[in-house]
Amino acid sequence: MYAHHAPSIILASASPARRKLLSDAGIDAEILVSGVDEESVNANRPETLCGVLARMKAHAVADRLKHTERPAGGLLVLGCDSLLAFEGQALGKPKDPDEAFHRWQAMRGKSGVLHTGHCLIKLATGKAVERVASTVVHFADVSDDEIETYVASGEPLHVAGSFTLDGLSSPYVDRIEGDPSNVIGLSLPTLRGLLGELDIAISALWRTNLKA
Repeated sequence: MYAHHAPSIILASASPARRKLLSDAGIDAEILVSGVDEESVNANRPETLCGVLARMKAHAVADRLKHTERPAGGLLVLGCDSLLAFEGQALGKPKDPDEAFHRWQAMRGKSGVLHTGHCLIKLATGKAVERVASTVVHFADVSDDEIETYVASGEPLHVAGSFTLDGLSSPYVDRIEGDPSNVIGLSLPTLRGLLGELDIAISALWRTNLKA
C-alpha cells in the first residue's frame, strides 16, 4: 500500500539542474544546501565516493531538520552527488578553466561513466534508501578551438566532469548508454525506485494541479 499522507521533498543540493529535473517531472522541491565538505571524503572507486557524498548530504540536512520545530510529516530528504569516472579518475567540477580545458582534451573521442549517488530519507521514520545510477557517455572528437570557446562560457566549471547534457556542451556528446537525467544530475527512474522502497508513489509528489 502506498502512504496516505502527502509527501514533499527537500533537495539537499544547490544544483539548479537537479531542481529543474524535478520541476519538469511535476515535483516542486524545497532546497536546503547540505554544506558538506566534498573534498574531505576519499574513496577508491567513483561510484563509492558519489554514494558516500550523497548519503552525507542527505543526512546532514535531515539532522538539521530534526533540530527544528518543523513537523516531519511526509517530509523526504534527497541527497545526490555526481562524478565522472574517466581513465581511473573520479572527476567532479574542475577547479579552474585550465583544468576544464585539459580534461576536454583528454576526454574527446573517448568515453567515461557518469555516476550519480542518491540517498533518500523519510524524515518521520529515519529510514534511508540508497542507490547509484550509472550512464556511459561517449564524447565527440571536438577541436581545441571548440574546447576553448566552451570553457570560456564558464559552464564547465559548474558541472561534474566539465560537461552536461542540458547546456552548451550537449552537441559535444555523441551518444549515451543509459538514463539521460542521471547525466544531468538526478536519475528520475532511480528516484521512482527509491520512493517505491518507501511505499510512496512518485505521483504523490506531483504538484497539486497535476494530481487526479
